[in-house]
Amino acid sequence: MELPKLNFQETFDFKFKRDKDKFFIYDLVRKAYLLLTPEEWVRQHWIHYYLTVKSYSTSALITEKKIVLNGLTKRIDLLITEKTEPIILIECKAPQIKLTEKTFEQTARYNSIIGAKEIILTNGLQHINAHYENEQYRFYK
Repeated sequence: MELPKLNFQETFDFKFKRDKDKFFIYDLVRKAYLLLTPEEWVRQHWIHYYLTVKSYSTSALITEKKIVLNGLTKRIDLLITEKTEPIILIECKAPQIKLTEKTFEQTARYNSIIGAKEIILTNGLQHINAHYENEQYRFYK
């Protein structure tokens, strides 16, 4: 399987498994092999980044959390917490998905439920970071 090189300075030690024609990647948070989709490839980079580079514990990372937004059940990709408080909401897109104002607004809507201080919208190649303060988002690199 050909996986794109993502925009991370670090290289991570991923575990892969193949079953017939499907590939799986080991998720350190859920302690299970998950189907390796382009979006999962991006999410696993962020999980490894927060565990190895930022030294968070696996209990501080929450993946695929269900939220209800306007009566619809949605799932957030990755939430970083400190003492159970939401700190960073990360919305992962596949590398070929373009990050637009519309995709950022989706992440901001999810965060209206979560209440994290920071959000990251990423396709693995481009990362958009924004800090939420005084009821508005301030973008930074």
